[in-house]
Amino acid sequence: MATDIDASVTTIRDGNGAVRSSAPDAVTRGSAPSAPRESDETLAGLDALDIPVRSQRPTVGRVWASTWPKLAAFGMFLLVWQIVVWSGWKPTYVLPGPGDTLPEFFEQLGTSEFWDAFGRTLTRAAEGYAVAVVLGGIVGLAVARFGLLRAAVGSFITALQTMPSVVWVPLAILLFQLNESAIMFVVVLGAAPSVANGVIYGVDYVPPLLVRVGRSMGASGFALYRYVVAPAAFPSVLAGLKQGWAFAWRSLMAGELIVIVPGHPSIGANLQNARDLSDTVGVMVSMLTIFVIGVVVDAAFNVLDRRMRERRGLIAEGSNAVKAARGSQNSRPKDGSAGPTGPTGPTGPTGPAGPHSGVDTSAV
Repeated sequence: MATDIDASVTTIRDGNGAVRSSAPDAVTRGSAPSAPRESDETLAGLDALDIPVRSQRPTVGRVWASTWPKLAAFGMFLLVWQIVVWSGWKPTYVLPGPGDTLPEFFEQLGTSEFWDAFGRTLTRAAEGYAVAVVLGGIVGLAVARFGLLRAAVGSFITALQTMPSVVWVPLAILLFQLNESAIMFVVVLGAAPSVANGVIYGVDYVPPLLVRVGRSMGASGFALYRYVVAPAAFPSVLAGLKQGWAFAWRSLMAGELIVIVPGHPSIGANLQNARDLSDTVGVMVSMLTIFVIGVVVDAAFNVLDRRMRERRGLIAEGSNAVKAARGSQNSRPKDGSAGPTGPTGPTGPTGPAGPHSGVDTSAV
């Protein structure tokens, strides 16, 4: 037996080829059609893929959800640190434990000397990183745009990126003596190649189809880069900016450890002074400060990265549309029994005229 269903008349063919028709009112004598429900579920799934909705969780909940794993990991680190101290591997005056370091750290937080050093170090980092972003962005765009320039200096940028930042310090001292310019020189050369490579790779991996579509819509020159290339390349550029910050921070610490400017306190200078005085607790406090700053800046980059992915529809796990689609799927029977759309097909076990298709088959 087979059935043919259109918008007005339902025809039912039996095994002998006879055709019988049923009027639309006969169709409605069964259960209500499931097509609207199926359409709603399908559209909910499509909406989840195309238009993700930001999670409605409170801000405090989101912050705590991203913070407690870091706190737990830090607690595990402190525990391992204390176990190493208890093992007696080194005497406590060489390797102090968390019980000696953390009270000193919080005590220094209440001193003006700490905040003077903290502020100067962050100022150097921000200024050097800003210059590196501008310089690296210009070089990256130029290399990505001109093939001859890429062939000439493309590999040099990667070679500069692989050079340890500390090797620039002797040259910086010879060029600028012991002053702020020497530290800035080291920071910029340490971070700019990473930013440039991020821009180059971002532009390289822009799909050509997007460029062709932009040109077909009238974009050219700066407008093409502004509205097509830049948004498409932004994920790689953001990764380059994050890596550039890591190199800038490492370069800054290397510069501050060696280039100590008189009268200019900094975190690196405090670390070197504590080492000269064999103050291991002071050394650990400075290292802990450097670590905490790195974690905070990385968290800021992660927020930018997550927002970028949300706007591009790459994070939809918490959206209302996905939850609705999953809820509808979970409500369907999983044991193969007949559900709203039948056990074996969208309209029933025997094709369009199944028991849940809305077609009255009792007369067949």
